[in-house]
Amino acid sequence: MPAMSKNRARDGRRARPQAAKRDGAQRAKSAERGGFRPKPKHADKPAQPSGAERSPRVRHAGERPAEMVPLILQTDANDDYALLDTGDGLKLERYGSLTLVRPEQQAIWGRALPYADWDAADAIFTGDTDEEGLGRWRFAGGPLPETWPMAFDGVPYLGRFTSFRHVGVFPEQAAHWRAMRTAIEVAKRPVRVLNLFGYTGVGSLVAAAAGAHVTHVDASKKAIGWARENQAHAGLDDRPIRWICEDAMKFVLREGRRGNSYDIILLDPPAYGRGPAGEVWQLFDHLPDMLDGCRSILSDAPLMLVLTAYAIRASMFAVHEAMMEAMTGFAPAGLVESGELILREQSAGRALSTSMFSRWTPERG
Repeated sequence: MPAMSKNRARDGRRARPQAAKRDGAQRAKSAERGGFRPKPKHADKPAQPSGAERSPRVRHAGERPAEMVPLILQTDANDDYALLDTGDGLKLERYGSLTLVRPEQQAIWGRALPYADWDAADAIFTGDTDEEGLGRWRFAGGPLPETWPMAFDGVPYLGRFTSFRHVGVFPEQAAHWRAMRTAIEVAKRPVRVLNLFGYTGVGSLVAAAAGAHVTHVDASKKAIGWARENQAHAGLDDRPIRWICEDAMKFVLREGRRGNSYDIILLDPPAYGRGPAGEVWQLFDHLPDMLDGCRSILSDAPLMLVLTAYAIRASMFAVHEAMMEAMTGFAPAGLVESGELILREQSAGRALSTSMFSRWTPERG
């Protein structure tokens, strides 16, 4: 079964032809500056099978979890990150000490801050406005280092300019990371965490810093390399983190056969993608099997199973019902909370939705 790397082209739309034509030049420029430029993983959108072609699923029997929907989890400005302003298809953010301007298609309103504030940003992403598209960074005050120090609640890591606009962290995940950290600390026992599609490893570092034994899985060697670099930067080399470069679904199925289990599982798959051996991932087709696989390797004293989904053409009720189905008949039945992750803008207080999520916990609320 397929699962993809975490190179974070979030949208899943087909790359525009002009972006493909620029690829050779972009590779050359990236090589010149020694840049980290993982290949966007959604270059070819797989064909969508019709409903008649899909195999019927066997539903779990038994008690359904309690449910809470919709739930909005908000990330406010803090010392590490702030959404300063949005508008006109753009967003102005502060990541650590740097201010960045990047495209944001949801920002269909006007900007609240003066244009001078935007023009003073340290770096502005230019190029294709698609999440799939390649582009480049323009540095207002002259070239900046490829990486710069950042932190999440005291856990250091490195931001990095990439040609597909992302910088190595998704601040809206703060709500999940803090809930995970609290669960680890309250448990007062050894906790095993599995981070699937773990990308640059910030969530893994948060778990390790809280005292958990962490297994981090991503199919991208470059993402794993960045994650290891973050571990060293954070001074957490002595913490028990296994870095696994592998197809996530294959790993989950093998762990089930081996009888291994985890107390916390973080799951952040792409909408579409291809694995290292050409495996095709389509979230709408393969997510139910992935959730079933994760259910099968939860421990006898589980703490949480967290799913985040970006840029899929569906309501959050789609991921909610998928999680409800997966956890029906599980003991304990627990609680499924689903909704959206949002960033709260500093300038005018507007909310920017970034993703949808569904989270299972053993308590019924």
